[in-house]
Amino acid sequence: MTLVLVVDDDPQIVRALRINLRARQYDVDTAADGGSALRTAVHHPPDLVILDLGLPDMDGAEVIRGLRGWTGVPIIVLSGRADSTDKVAALDAGADDYVTKPFGVDELLARIRAVTRRAQPVGDGAAVVMLGRYAVDLANRAVTGGDAEVRLTPTEWQLLEHLLRNPGKLVSQRALLQDVWGPQYQTETNYLRQYMARLRRKLEADPARPRHLLTEPGMGYRFRP
Repeated sequence: MTLVLVVDDDPQIVRALRINLRARQYDVDTAADGGSALRTAVHHPPDLVILDLGLPDMDGAEVIRGLRGWTGVPIIVLSGRADSTDKVAALDAGADDYVTKPFGVDELLARIRAVTRRAQPVGDGAAVVMLGRYAVDLANRAVTGGDAEVRLTPTEWQLLEHLLRNPGKLVSQRALLQDVWGPQYQTETNYLRQYMARLRRKLEADPARPRHLLTEPGMGYRFRP
């Protein structure tokens, strides 16, 4: 079964999530602070993390960065902070989705299913695509080449895959938002900007002057082989 790590210092939310997730055949681990979350993740690696930002010992963004240092596990932020600055900071740290409290359980479960699907590799079509000095193995979700290992999150993989499977073609913002995040995200262009910036930092020789992951202002993005 899928193991979900719930990180929140509110006992009522933790209890509600544990009951609802277990009722739907998920295994659940819990942690009430960031330090416990990181230790639990190391000793019992989860398949998915649901994370509050307002933790008693550290900000949730620090937990995200700590996890992203060694794992690409999907991370859903569940937070009372509705400001766009907090959302951007969490996404930039490596979160895959952001749900604002108060939340509906059905919506959260739909988000869980979506990020879980994004974590599954798609093996059809060309298996390996060259992106500059990197060889991107889409079937096995591995990037080789360069001086250091490149780790991509499930959402980064799905976004990159959409572009690499359409070389030279303009992929619209609307299509990417719908296919990667879902129809309710069709106006969240800030998601695209943050994730494209992260992909360029990881894969472009000069992220400020990308040669392969290109922006078509106001329209979308294009992969130039």
